[in-house]
Amino acid sequence: MVTVDLITLEVARNRLAAIADDMGVILRRTAYSPNIKERADCSAAVFTASGEMLAQAEHIPVHLGSMPASVAAVIDSFGEGVRPGAQYAVNDPFHGGTHLNDLTLVRPVFFGGALVAWVANRAHHADVGGEAPGSMPAHATTLDQEGHIVPTTQCVQDGRWLPEFLEPFLGATRTPAERQGDLSAQLGANEAGARRIVEVLESEGIDRWRLVTEALLDYGERRMTAALEALPNGSYEFDDAMELGDEDVPIRVTVTIDGGTLLADFKGTADQVPANFNAVEAVTMSCLYYAVRVATDPTIPTNGGCYRVIGLSTRKGSLVDATSPAAVAAGNVETSQRIADTLLGALAQAAPDRVPAAGQGTMNNVLIGNDDFAYYETVAGGQGGRPGLAGQSGIHTGMTNTKNTPIESLDAHYPFKVHTYRLRSGSGGRGRFPGGDGIEREIEFLVPATLSLMGERRRLKPWGLNGGEPGECGEDWLLTSVGSERLPGKSTLEVSKGDRLRVLTPGGGGWGAV
Repeated sequence: MVTVDLITLEVARNRLAAIADDMGVILRRTAYSPNIKERADCSAAVFTASGEMLAQAEHIPVHLGSMPASVAAVIDSFGEGVRPGAQYAVNDPFHGGTHLNDLTLVRPVFFGGALVAWVANRAHHADVGGEAPGSMPAHATTLDQEGHIVPTTQCVQDGRWLPEFLEPFLGATRTPAERQGDLSAQLGANEAGARRIVEVLESEGIDRWRLVTEALLDYGERRMTAALEALPNGSYEFDDAMELGDEDVPIRVTVTIDGGTLLADFKGTADQVPANFNAVEAVTMSCLYYAVRVATDPTIPTNGGCYRVIGLSTRKGSLVDATSPAAVAAGNVETSQRIADTLLGALAQAAPDRVPAAGQGTMNNVLIGNDDFAYYETVAGGQGGRPGLAGQSGIHTGMTNTKNTPIESLDAHYPFKVHTYRLRSGSGGRGRFPGGDGIEREIEFLVPATLSLMGERRRLKPWGLNGGEPGECGEDWLLTSVGSERLPGKSTLEVSKGDRLRVLTPGGGGWGAV
């Protein structure tokens, strides 16, 4: 165990987090797509030479908790062959990725000829090919239907894209110019992060770097251990479910807290399904990290050290640990929300004064496109009521914290018009601390297009806690010249010019009896 004074640790923690934050700012400001530059659907982090996370920016939970798997995949694939000036790419969910839209770029950082760190960023590309614009076809049952698969691959050398990566990637997408712009933003963000780390090493020296970073990881472990020791030992069970048409697909967890350690066991969860909401293990791990932080202490440094005392047990081939060639596009964006809900339901029994009622429990994915454009958005909803506070309305919670696309940006970039955008009054669950309201959004299509919806909580309401009432379910409607039709929460269909989509997102559950 390495000991460094607390002031030095706090300075180092903030300095490293600032590097990750700067990477995210550069990525957003130089990206082409509204999904990244407006919605901030991207994340960045810094890692040790061995691949343990050192620091992250306050970006997207489902990205950050699973990003160590991408760095590990690069280390496993290239090992001693890692070269200065290289960057590596991966989106394969079964070898370090999560779903195909999220492409991770990983860059080694060398100093004095030695590998000293890694920087990485992940960005959601609005289209990577596949059988529907946006690369999340609701009918997909296998990964190859969802788009272009990037195994762990060297993609850059000395600032230049390698054609064996770039040409197939751009050839698969419907929007190659936008994709190339976003890729360049990712490359530049990693280059900037590497330069900042080298600046630290030049001022502090490599021996000091190694001493302080090791101490920071150990500090994270000590803080998390103490936080878990403050919770009552025991096993806590909870179950929830995903919606497959009229069928419920259960997710079951037993969380065991024992003397400063925590183990989440999902072995009672259902088998993976012939649909696209299977989740890989890295996604489930990210949900576990998020839920434990909610139930413990948010001031604990977010690094690999604090996760050393947290364990995950799953069953291969299950909904939360899917195996190839399962489709997984919605596992990252929808099943992650339900895994987090299930974990929080269990942890609420150990930390009732910290855990909120269920939030909307979905990202309400809307994908619209044709051969000329691809639009992707997740629509916010209600936050669950919290001990002492009402839930917020019209906000993303759980495994995402992305923003909305401003109406002005939609008008500038896409052939549709927003008619309605407001809070869905009364959709939050009643309670002493009520749940937040969802959103109502109505879009008119100005050209024929393919529409894909990927949403949850369309039948099963977001639950309340401690006597609070559940939030309202979400709804999706297609309005045409001949009438209106309620759409399944997971669907892909063709729409005509003049048709309208109305999305009503769920409210959050209430906390405490009225």
